[in-house]
Formats: sequence, structure tokens, C-alpha cells
Amino acid sequence: MVLEKNKNRDASTLASRRAFLRFLAASPAVYVAGQALGQNVVDPYAPQVITRASDAINVFDFHEVAKQTFLPGHYTSMSLGSDDGGTLRANREGFNQVQLRIRRLVDVRNIDTSIELFGKRYPVPILLAPCGSHKAFHPEGELAVARAAKSRDVEQILSTVSSTSVEDVNAARGRPVWFQLYPDERWEATKALVERAEQAGCPVLVLTIDNIIRNRDALRRHRRDSNPDCQTCHASDAGIIPMKPMFKGLPERTGSRLFMDWDFVDRLKESTSMKLVLKGVVTAEDASLAIQHGVDGIIVSNHGGRAEDSGRSTIESLPEVVEAIAGRMPIIVDSGFRRGTDIIKALAMGADAIAIGRPYLWGLGAFGQEGVETVLDILKRELEIVMRQASTTRIDEISRKLIA
Repeated sequence: MVLEKNKNRDASTLASRRAFLRFLAASPAVYVAGQALGQNVVDPYAPQVITRASDAINVFDFHEVAKQTFLPGHYTSMSLGSDDGGTLRANREGFNQVQLRIRRLVDVRNIDTSIELFGKRYPVPILLAPCGSHKAFHPEGELAVARAAKSRDVEQILSTVSSTSVEDVNAARGRPVWFQLYPDERWEATKALVERAEQAGCPVLVLTIDNIIRNRDALRRHRRDSNPDCQTCHASDAGIIPMKPMFKGLPERTGSRLFMDWDFVDRLKESTSMKLVLKGVVTAEDASLAIQHGVDGIIVSNHGGRAEDSGRSTIESLPEVVEAIAGRMPIIVDSGFRRGTDIIKALAMGADAIAIGRPYLWGLGAFGQEGVETVLDILKRELEIVMRQASTTRIDEISRKLIA
């Protein structure tokens, strides 16, 4: 009997010691102390350089691969923001200012993350935001992204400045995608783009209204016009970077977007049967005007911190836009989304869905189609985890009551 008690006590002590050692291994304090002593202690919270998409713990692991594989100019263009990056940083820091109220004792064995947008059902409230020139990050470019969007049944928004035509992307996706529009001061050029997207079957036209002019210090330091590495591809006589496919055969463009106003929105809406979504709304005033001008939906966006340096995140902008819209049209929000907790915070504050940009480009550049798919899988898994923690089993159960 005594021997049996000693065995149980020894087993209990050993288990306690193991638990304590696991705690120490994950302790930031131990990591800092080890660094101070010059010891090679692995930070358990730091992203890791992975060799397979399946090894990723979170989306930041793909960023580590992207930093090593992207050309310096391409990485800078994709990753950094306007001016000194204040809005870029704010987009991530803004989520830290939002706390969740976690409820308990609800049966959360079955979770439904599906949503509906413009009459179509999607398995997750995540869209792939429009990003240009995917072939700068992977040889298959937008086609790999389209195949990933098809396999996970998420919506892809194709950029005007894509490196693949809308017709080819639609074929790879298996159905028409949404088309993002950079209009031109020459109406003939804009109209030709819109008509091409409509003829391709695109159901939604996404007009970007925030990226009209920007100041990008970090990218200018690369001095593309004189940098030998950049000129290898971008020199006018290099012949390596072709004309953007969506511009081929179109009337000559000025490249200016400074002319846009609400009269232009009216003209654009009258010119197409596609749903019209405005991307870049961040205030109640513009949200109210969007309603007055018959817009079908909006994307709360600051272009991932690339459009301006207001220092205000989209998660901070979202509440006033939601209040102004009052359920009269779908609201999507992008910029800075990296975690399932980020997604549920936006949904709780009134967004119908979120869109990601950089994370899927990290996945694309690292592992192509599989990388994009894994990024989507990770975010879905994290969203399901936090939904269970918050005792919400469906997206429509996520409400403002979750926000502290």
C-alpha cells in the first residue's frame, strides 16, 4: 500500500515538473533571459522559416518565407506602406484595442462559418482582395490564386493591373470573379475596361476610390528607374515586363485617377449591370453618400496602409461606417487581417465579411496554390476556434455584444 502511494506521488510530481518545464519553454521572460546570457533560446512566438506549407502554424510563417524568396523591390512594393508606414502599423495595432467578451457553457460542437453575399453562399467570411502583378511573386500568378479560390470556394477580386487576363482567371476559377477597377480620366478607356469585365461575366465591379495618389518613401529608395537590379526587368527596352493584359487593345490611358467624384460614380453605375462596390470608404459621411448614389456595397479599406498615412486603422473606421449603413448594403473590411480573432472582431462590429491581401500573397510566393489554400485553411481554423471560445456557433450569432 505504501509502495503504491509512493508510485502515485512520484508520477504526480513528474507530471507537475513536466508541466512546469513546458511553461518555462513558452515563457517570454525565459526567452529574454536566455538572449541576455547569449544562449540560443528559440522564441516560441516568433514565426519560423518553413519548407512545406503544411508546416505553417499561422500565416506569419509564410511571411518569413516571402522575405527570403521575393526580390527586394517586389517585397518592398508589396509589404510597406505610405509615407513612414504609420497607417500600416495602425492596421495591426488597432486590433489590440478591441477586446472580446467571452461567454461560456454553450454546446459548440458544430460550427457554421458560412455567409451570403449578393445571393451567393460562401463557406467562410473571407475574400481575396485585389492585388496586382501576382507573377512578381510566383510564376503561375493569378491562376494559382484562382485555383486556390476554387478549391476553397472563396471569392477572388481580380485587380485591373493583374498579370493575367480576366478571361483566363475566370477559366481557372471555374466561374467569373469580381473585377476591381482602376478607372482612367479618359472615359473611353474606363468604359472599355468595364465592358470587358462585364462581357467576361463578372458579377461585381469593385471601384477603388482610395488609391488616387500616394507617397511611398520605401519604394522610392529602390530608384527603379536607375537601380540595375530593377532595370533588368523594368527598363523600357528590356521586354521582360509585358503590358498588363487588361490594357491590351484599349484606348490610350492617362493613368490619372484624380478626377473621381460622385458624378463619376453615378456615370459608372449607369454604364453597367454589374453590382457596384466602392473600395476605400472609411467615414460615415462617405458611407451615407454611397447609399444616396445607389451603390450596392462597400469595402472599408485604406489599401493596407498604402493609400494614405492617416494613422487610422480600418477596424477603428468600421463602427461609424456600420452605423451609417445600418444594414442597407453589405460591408466588407480589409487591411491588417492576420488572425481568426481579427476576423471575429470585425464581424462583431458589423462587417459582413473581411478581405485579405498580403497573407495570401505570402502563401502564393512561398508555395503557390497550396500556400494560398493553407493560408485560408489556417484563418478558417482560427476563426472556428475563437467562435467556439466565444460560444457562437453561426456567423449571425456574432454581434456587438462580443465587444468589451
